Amino acid sequence: MNIFPKTITGALHAQNKNACDWGWQSLMAYGCHSSVVVVDTKAVQVIQTLEKHKSTVVKVRWARENYHHTIDAPYMLRLASADAGGQIIVWDVKDASERASFSEGTKPVLDLEWLSTQDASHDLLVALHPPYSIVLWNADTGIKLWKKTFTDSIVSMTFDPFEPSNIALLGNDCILFVNDFSINKSPSSNGRKFYITTPVVGNSGPSPSSSSTNLPGGVDKKIGNRFRRVRLLVGDNKPRNSQSSVEDTDTVTLNECLQMSYLQSRKQHLLLVYPREILILDLDIYQTVGMIPMERSGSPFQQVYPCKQRDVLVCLHENGSITVRVRRRPRPPASPSAVTPVDQIGNFVGLTGGDSLQSDPHDIIYDLRCQSDPLRVTKHMRAFGLACCMSTERQMGLLMSDGRTLIWSLMTVNHVASSTSNVHTQMVLSPLYSPGTVPSVVNSDFEFLPPLPTAAGQPTLPYPKVSLGDLICQTNITGDLNGLQQQQQQQGRGVILKFVMTGLNSGVASVPTVIRMCPPVTTRNIHKYRPLVALGSSTGLVQVFNLTTGSLWREYNIHTASIRGIEWVSLTSFLSYSYHNPPSNGLVRNELLLLDLVNGRTTLLRGHKGDEAPIEAVKVSHLKQYFIVMLKEKPFEIWDLKNRTMLREMPTSFPIVTALEWSPTHHKKRSAVSIQESVGSSSLLDSTSSSHHILDGSGDGKVSQATTTKEHFFFAESNRMLHHFWVEGSVVKEGSRLPSDSGLGSITCMTWKGETLVMGDADGNLGIWDLKARVSRNYPTHRSSIKKVKFAPGKGNLKVLCLWSEGLDIWDIKEVKGTSSMKVSKEQVKLIDADWAASDKPIVVSSDGCIRVYDIKLKTTCSAMDYAEFADPVFSPYLLSPKAALAMKYTMQHQPWNEEYTLQLTKEYFHDPCWLPHSSSSSVSDEDSLNGSEDGEMQRCETPEDENFIKAVNDQFDIMPEKIKNYLPVCPYGTAQRCLIAAQLFGDEAETIFWTVGSQYLKAEKARMNCVVHKDSPENPGPGVIFDLYHSDGPGHMQSSQASLLMDTTEEDVTTCSCIKEPLLDTCYDMLCDSKSYQKYQLERISLHDSKRTSHEHTMKCAENLILMGQFDRAVQLYLETEAENSNYYLDSILACLVATVKSTGASQSTIKLVATSLIANGKLSEGVQLLCLINKGIDACRYLITYGEWSQAVWLAKATLPFPEYSEVLRRYVDFLCSPTYNQKTKAILVLLSLGQFQRVLELLMSMHYYDRAGMFAEACMEFEVLPDTDDIRSLLEKVYLEYARYLLALGNRKAYGYYCNKAAEKAQKVNQELEWMEG
Repeated sequence: MNIFPKTITGALHAQNKNACDWGWQSLMAYGCHSSVVVVDTKAVQVIQTLEKHKSTVVKVRWARENYHHTIDAPYMLRLASADAGGQIIVWDVKDASERASFSEGTKPVLDLEWLSTQDASHDLLVALHPPYSIVLWNADTGIKLWKKTFTDSIVSMTFDPFEPSNIALLGNDCILFVNDFSINKSPSSNGRKFYITTPVVGNSGPSPSSSSTNLPGGVDKKIGNRFRRVRLLVGDNKPRNSQSSVEDTDTVTLNECLQMSYLQSRKQHLLLVYPREILILDLDIYQTVGMIPMERSGSPFQQVYPCKQRDVLVCLHENGSITVRVRRRPRPPASPSAVTPVDQIGNFVGLTGGDSLQSDPHDIIYDLRCQSDPLRVTKHMRAFGLACCMSTERQMGLLMSDGRTLIWSLMTVNHVASSTSNVHTQMVLSPLYSPGTVPSVVNSDFEFLPPLPTAAGQPTLPYPKVSLGDLICQTNITGDLNGLQQQQQQQGRGVILKFVMTGLNSGVASVPTVIRMCPPVTTRNIHKYRPLVALGSSTGLVQVFNLTTGSLWREYNIHTASIRGIEWVSLTSFLSYSYHNPPSNGLVRNELLLLDLVNGRTTLLRGHKGDEAPIEAVKVSHLKQYFIVMLKEKPFEIWDLKNRTMLREMPTSFPIVTALEWSPTHHKKRSAVSIQESVGSSSLLDSTSSSHHILDGSGDGKVSQATTTKEHFFFAESNRMLHHFWVEGSVVKEGSRLPSDSGLGSITCMTWKGETLVMGDADGNLGIWDLKARVSRNYPTHRSSIKKVKFAPGKGNLKVLCLWSEGLDIWDIKEVKGTSSMKVSKEQVKLIDADWAASDKPIVVSSDGCIRVYDIKLKTTCSAMDYAEFADPVFSPYLLSPKAALAMKYTMQHQPWNEEYTLQLTKEYFHDPCWLPHSSSSSVSDEDSLNGSEDGEMQRCETPEDENFIKAVNDQFDIMPEKIKNYLPVCPYGTAQRCLIAAQLFGDEAETIFWTVGSQYLKAEKARMNCVVHKDSPENPGPGVIFDLYHSDGPGHMQSSQASLLMDTTEEDVTTCSCIKEPLLDTCYDMLCDSKSYQKYQLERISLHDSKRTSHEHTMKCAENLILMGQFDRAVQLYLETEAENSNYYLDSILACLVATVKSTGASQSTIKLVATSLIANGKLSEGVQLLCLINKGIDACRYLITYGEWSQAVWLAKATLPFPEYSEVLRRYVDFLCSPTYNQKTKAILVLLSLGQFQRVLELLMSMHYYDRAGMFAEACMEFEVLPDTDDIRSLLEKVYLEYARYLLALGNRKAYGYYCNKAAEKAQKVNQELEWMEG
């Protein structure tokens, strides 16, 4: 029930558009004016608001989690935000603290990106500043590493997810590609400049297509034609109009481009988003290879998120709807299409009429698969941004301009074939497919691989659908197969995607007008007290917020006009009044309502009144018996709150009241008790009884039988005269009149507590009256007119809140001085109203629509999350201490030291293991003496820190998703699968990638070992086998028992082989994919490039790739297509003859190899490599490419063309290069080794990097899959792994697990035990 400083945000500023991000931590952050808001996406609640920016926040970016987490590099909520003034702040979200702050002068920030590909540092941040500067910052220290200034204006940037040295920059009329981005120094060049144009198809190359595309549903034909010919042209000068014919003057301009981004699922593809279309560019040929057009009646695109796990685009439209588009491989024109029912088919037409959906068979097509409901977009409510969960990619956060956050989740439902008669609910698409199944297990990966051996009687549960990859299988194996072949290839069932809204979070209503805190907490109401604050808005909406959690508790749309004031009459009811803006005559129709929060019932008061002067204020007496309605320049009314009747209306000759306050001091406690007893069963006054705590604590303890109590109030008139009145029952009498101090001006407000009356005037002066001593003093505040003064709650607390038009002051009346002050400038937001949230927490609502709870010094409005309370529990391991988070992770991964797998920590966590093989008696006695143990057990006493440690971890386990909690103990693939689930749950990017690749290749190797065809195959090496084609006799000398996990099977083998049925990894893993999938994809890309040829240069590039891939016949055809007028006609003809007639004889091979070597030595590397590939010397070609530093080309050529023994050697050399100090990409090297099945080297490299926890878990996974040979080297390596993992567990406090792994490394355990005894001695 404690109230801490916090900010509750509302509507967004126009500059906050697209300032949102959803990180791996499963938290969403967005900018609201100058604040940064953090939302828990599971419970959909705001858990933190950060405030230190001076101007509007324009960018927010969560730090990447692509690094190894340890105690020194823990799980931490790091967030970077940038504002329009150029300030960049890196936050520790949990502690609400600023880790670093820096800026590039006063230049605003256009874009912000974290670098995540370096093993050496994960604190690097890249900022883009207008007009053309890029700065690399160390986000941990705020040090500028380098700055690069370009020559062209830049509006956004995007990094290549496959190659960290590549970055694309979007300019006003061009795109810049930089390929030498490095953390060590700034790029040396200004990049290659590209323009988008529609060139004339001339004699330089064949026409890409002569037939026009029939686009559906009214799509402009010109768009389709333009799409056919759009390409990127490199050059330093912008192409002139003369380069295009009159027919093709409608070029694509970058001025209209909304977004530029690399595809995360496919290498070398760039995405350009326009309001009416999305272009997909292939950067190998610098040409458009795909387009998603928008119908004329469709809502324009606003933002696109390209997914990584599957080739899927998540698109946000201006009407607030979200569409999901899945890439498919087009079918041949004659092949029939299945139909799939979906909702909201905006981009497709029916089967029975209209234009058919036709396209070039080679074009990249993304089919609309599902669409969320559109929203009612108005001037004040528009879509402001889309954020997609980076770890799961199945949840999207939609940010609206009014501050609402909508969480949409993807789900699948079974596809049911139905009639096509209803064309509005059908689309010409084949169904998507879920991942493959194993017997009795839904949505696992390998139907041919049985689960690992487990305890008998364990239940079989469906795999929890955590991510997008768990919903649908790879898109490159769907939609292009038919009949029996499709049944053999498709492992899963037909499904369709659906959107489900899983959460909605609302903020403060737009244009707030008044704020009022409920009565304060006392000893009487502490058991039922809820710190509620009521906020009125200009639309007549009343919102009630719980200040403990910062969440919206209730919302009441009870008024038809702007709310002018709210006054609480109990803990569960309040009065509110409203009226429209007064016309010229100044008369309005007032609405005065009494709202009961318990049942939501409203009671209209003064309903008989017509047009009258507006209500200026409503003042409720401290005993909640009466209230006064003050009218502008009119006499006030006194009402009986219990009976809701007017007691008296002051005569028209009554003086004009400028301020009024009820007396709280001289009433007895017995009066409060008698009132509580007299109201009986009245629902309203039952609730009001909880507010009697406002009375002073004096009294004689006797119970009066009176049903009403005399209450007093003072008011000031315009001539500063003070009047005293008292009310008892229905009697209203005037007491005395007191002239105000002549030093005060017109009194605007007053507040009364104890024997002190404080008044504020229009000149900024404070008048303090000591009623007991009958002394008055005036103090100038040097401010403008004081709008409000109010004492803080709490007995003896004489702090006063003073609100004026340009700020807020806190005065201590005891010391008669201001203790804190806050002044806002004209450029900043204005303060609308203020109140006390607690005895030391002022609360303010400002013109930016935000509610801010300040500390007493008026310095901060955010606090750490350690002691915060939330409406719903927050599942986030990042909120734990570093040790607790790591303990939670390895408890989920593997716990062989426990007899039964359990997701609970017990007090045994800190116990000494009783089975340590070399525990000495001295260590026992020392431990016993420390713990005071009498029975001699090696057991520690739990400290409060230990208990908090266990409780924090168990609390997180308790709120973990039930499906995952139930599935973890029965994972069919053991430790590897649990590690992957834990990584996804933690949002650990590095672990997720490692275990995704690792588990797939562990399964593949296990499947190969179970395969009859390849179990004893002698052709290829197995895991752990290292050979060197450059310095050995080749792979022929390997033992026959050693076989590859990725076999280069023949077509005959495929029909009987059970170890390869589907690609292991999707295309986002590129070179980590299995060789057959990789080769197939590369051939498809070459075919696509072939179909898009528009120039001779492009044709020669295709011919070169065809030669490298061994497609000699098609290469000859391309060479022969060269026109006679072309200057390269003779050379191309000779090349065609060479490719067509080359023979694999010894003499010709020697000659060609000699020529190739000579060409390479004289700078013709590409030509020499082609000649070597012509004579099947691909391994030699890779060797030359490596020698000249062309690692990417060498890896591509090896993976796409060479058999396993040869390409594995190239990749092994690539691993050495990645591990070199100059490149330092050991994490990537480990993934490459996993794809080669070199599990022993993976363990060795993990140990060398001190990744002991990952090495320990991978060793356990390898042992479970039985993929490591039983050799002395392996046993010695495993002992080292277990030994270091034991030390790691001991550092985290788990002595029981430490003992278990010491036992596994028995030969080396004595040394560890001696170290433990030394530390404890």
